[in-house]
Amino acid sequence: MTARRALITGGSGTLGAAICRRLAADGLRVIIHANRNLAAAEALRDALGAAGADAEAVQFDVTDGDATRRALDTLLAAGPIQVLVNNAGIHDDAAFPGMSRRQWHDVIDVSLHGFFNVTQPLSLPMVRSRWGRIISVSSVAALTGNRGQANYAAAKGALHAASKSLAIELASRGITVNVVAPGIIASDMSAAAFDAEAIARLVPMKRAGQPEEVAHLVAFLASEQAGYISGQVLSINGAMA
Repeated sequence: MTARRALITGGSGTLGAAICRRLAADGLRVIIHANRNLAAAEALRDALGAAGADAEAVQFDVTDGDATRRALDTLLAAGPIQVLVNNAGIHDDAAFPGMSRRQWHDVIDVSLHGFFNVTQPLSLPMVRSRWGRIISVSSVAALTGNRGQANYAAAKGALHAASKSLAIELASRGITVNVVAPGIIASDMSAAAFDAEAIARLVPMKRAGQPEEVAHLVAFLASEQAGYISGQVLSINGAMA
């Protein structure tokens, strides 16, 4: 049986790379997406290849619908992509009264419009194959809100609603659609925003999550075993409210 292919947007980042490594370990043919940091995606591709995995790196801007479609058409020429992880996202924080229009639009463009630009072209080939897994990475901010992140929470919260609707549309075709909502996950970005005292105050488990812990959850949702789980938002946040 030919290995299924998995596209991970934002696969060159800390969390995306962990997801790529985990899916590759499960035998999927991993497509590592990058926007600006193609070198990181290529380095991960080479590392996975050296370990015996099947991986490739691609570069496109998920906010550019035409460029995304061209890149996906090239990938689809080799067959359907049956696992999609919408992990690409940015944040540009500011208190709402001082938030610029650019900050609002830029964050929503990547997380929400990027979701459409990538997922829509891949959905029909998934339907034809009658098997698929669509997993979007959200945030605890979309569930609880967070100061300075009205744009980010809005973008990720919209992913929840879109995913629930899409899950209903695709349920009869063997395709599941779910969202993973991490809390504070260890990375250079989170280290700059949360010191140990803040993490102990905010997270009942008193630690940041590891990227690999999120990747394990994504991998389960991408598996055959998760075939009856769809339309769900699954939190992974160390018991944060």
